[in-house]
Amino acid sequence: MKKIVLLLLLLSASLFAELKNAYMTQEILDSGIPIVDVRTVGEWKSEGLLKGAIPIEFFNERGKYNINKFLKELNAKVDTTKPFAIICHTGGRTSMIAPWMSKELNYKVTNILGGMEYATKGLKMKVYPYKK
Repeated sequence: MKKIVLLLLLLSASLFAELKNAYMTQEILDSGIPIVDVRTVGEWKSEGLLKGAIPIEFFNERGKYNINKFLKELNAKVDTTKPFAIICHTGGRTSMIAPWMSKELNYKVTNILGGMEYATKGLKMKVYPYKK
């Protein structure tokens, strides 16, 4: 009986998880969905942020990460019970992080393909200076 209940709990949890992969569009930006920018502080300073983006560093400039620190900051700034998106420079980092967030944490997350490179150079979206 316990095994059946556990199986049902695991299956129901996976129903709430969702992973989408999408290129940035003006519609996504205008939708109000939180966009978490997981690039480094140096990248935010040199390249800026999309309007309304929430900067939360995942990998630091040396490629190190602290999952607990990241999740604490994420949960303080974003309602993770609702859909949100993550973006990095070209989509490489988010292509690793987003599936993990969906599968392991049951988040409804959108991986922004092409990252800031596509958004700013391809779509010419406006960026704003990073202010700490």
